[in-house]
Amino acid sequence: MARLSLQNPLVTMGQIRSPPSCKDGISKTLEEDLRNCACGLIQASGIILQLPQRTMATAQVLLQRFYYVASIKQHPIRDVSLGAIFLASKVEETPRAIQDIINAMDYAIHHQRKLKFQLMTYQGREFYDMREGLIRSEMELLRHSGFNVHVQLPYALMINYLKVLTLDSHHELAQKAWSYLNDGLRTPIYVSFDPPTIACAVIFLAARENNIKLPSSPPWYQLFEAQLDEMEVICHHILRLYTRRLDPYLPLTGTELTEYLEDAETFRNQLLG
Repeated sequence: MARLSLQNPLVTMGQIRSPPSCKDGISKTLEEDLRNCACGLIQASGIILQLPQRTMATAQVLLQRFYYVASIKQHPIRDVSLGAIFLASKVEETPRAIQDIINAMDYAIHHQRKLKFQLMTYQGREFYDMREGLIRSEMELLRHSGFNVHVQLPYALMINYLKVLTLDSHHELAQKAWSYLNDGLRTPIYVSFDPPTIACAVIFLAARENNIKLPSSPPWYQLFEAQLDEMEVICHHILRLYTRRLDPYLPLTGTELTEYLEDAETFRNQLLG
C-alpha cells in the first residue's frame, strides 16, 4: 500500500479509481460483486468453522487490501478467500486445519449456489486444487502486503464511543451499529478509512435508523476526530449493499471467470446442469 496510517494500511485514490482487476478487463461493477461474494463466503465459512468474528473480519480486510494490489483475473476469489481465512486464523491465534477450511468453503459455495453438497474425497482433484490454491494465496497475500498483516478493527471503538455518548444501554442501536460494521466488511470502507471514522459512521447510521438525536453543538463526532463528509461516504457504501442483488452464480475460479466473461448466461446454465 502506498499510504500507511498508524492503524491500518489505506489505499490511495489512484488505487480506488483504477484497481488491477479493472486493468485486466473486469468491470468495476463485477469486481465489486466479486469482492462482496468473496467476503460473504469467508463469513459463511467462518461461521461453519466456529471462528470468532474478529478472525472472519480480519480475513475479509486482508482480502479487500489484496485486490487493490493484485488482480482477480490472476488470483481468483475462491483461492484468495481460502488463503485469507487460513492466514487470518493464524494471525488471530484461532488456527484451523486446512482440510476443515476447504470443507467449510466448499459447503458455503454449494449452499450459495443452491447445489447439492457432497463431501469431497481428500484424494480427489477438486480437493487438491483448493489446497494448492489456499497455500499459494496465503503466500501471495503475505508477499503483496509486505508481510504487514496487522488489522485494527473498529468494533471496540464503536462500543467505547457509545459509552461516551451514554448510549451503550440502547441495545437496538448497538446491535444495529454492530451489524453495519459486519456488513461493511463487504465494501472498501475498511481499507479506505481509519477505524475511528468507521465507528462514528455506523453510530451515525444506526442512530438515524432508530430516530435518536445525537449532540450537535458541537457535533459529537468531532470529539472522536471524525469528519462528516467521510462518514457520509461510509454510510453510502453500506446502504448501497442493500440495494443490490448479488448473483449466486458469480465465477469463483479462474476457469469460471473466463467462461463468465465470455457468456454469463451459458456459465450459469452449466452450473445448474
